[in-house]
Amino acid sequence: MKAWVLHGVNDIRFEEVDRPHPADNEVIVAVKAAGICGSDIPRIYQTGAHVHPLIPGHEFSGQVVALGKNVNEKWLGKRVGIFPLIPCTSCVQCQKQHYELCRNYSYLGSRRDGGFAEFVAVPEWNLIALPDNVTYEQAAMMEPMAVAVHAMRSALPEDTDRSKSIAVCGLGTIGMLLVMFLKEAGFSNIYVLGNKDFQREMAAEIGVEQQDIDLNKKEQRWEWLMVKTKGVGVDVFFECVGKNETISDAIHGTAPNGTVQLVGNPASDIHFEKNIYWKILRDQLTIKGSWNSSFLHSTEDDWHYVLDRLARWAVSPQRCITHSLALDELEKGFLMMRDKTQSYMKVMVTV
Repeated sequence: MKAWVLHGVNDIRFEEVDRPHPADNEVIVAVKAAGICGSDIPRIYQTGAHVHPLIPGHEFSGQVVALGKNVNEKWLGKRVGIFPLIPCTSCVQCQKQHYELCRNYSYLGSRRDGGFAEFVAVPEWNLIALPDNVTYEQAAMMEPMAVAVHAMRSALPEDTDRSKSIAVCGLGTIGMLLVMFLKEAGFSNIYVLGNKDFQREMAAEIGVEQQDIDLNKKEQRWEWLMVKTKGVGVDVFFECVGKNETISDAIHGTAPNGTVQLVGNPASDIHFEKNIYWKILRDQLTIKGSWNSSFLHSTEDDWHYVLDRLARWAVSPQRCITHSLALDELEKGFLMMRDKTQSYMKVMVTV
């Protein structure tokens, strides 16, 4: 089969490799769609993966074409989404079913072969069946969608007053999907902060008022937010960037007794200035982290929350797909995202 194989830092090749065979409790998925995650770019060009050679790609969907031993025959031929984290099932967090917090996990696309290939071996446990009206491209976006939902549900439980004021800083894929789910959940008092002109149009398409979109790249952007909230700040601030300045914006722009939900992966070391620390103390802010998503084979988890909204056409993640490529063209997407030669949000591969 053909696959993109990472042999080391800055050494990724499109080449012929052996088609995988399913081990016990595994299936073989014929990949139909795969998205490039922002984390794939430093993995390929800066840090490398945990093992080499490795086929990257953890946002993908496809059809089950072969079964290993002990796998339920119902999966053969099924259209599936894939939860990429493979938990150890034995650590303390796994025993609590907090699989996203597993301390000894494996991961499709970073610790074992993933979806930038024609076929991939996937544990049966990691499959989620797709209804016919959910496309492969939508299903390939379930992983970032579930990450967004996990952050939303962490900061805003189901019984939260829908009139709360909310800010989302960082309008990449996760941030835009988060805004989409916030709107779907009934929150309307939303302010968004991005840094690219095309993000304004996309945010407006999903229902954000033009006057509530800020694309100003200047420092202390929280001042715009304070003007919008009459000097109070927002009740909940989602930080989806992971930089010192945007985390400072989040803390400055959050109202007393409010919540700062940290979502963005850190771009560098994070340092709090003294006045930022004072703001946390004196305003009794809650600072929360969010990581990955919940997958429990239950309607209560983040992945089934996402799937329910997809099946009801309540959300349209395909709006975030700005580029579609064939598998052999995938490097164009890697380089575009690395070098930022074009505006993009989600780069999708169809196989």
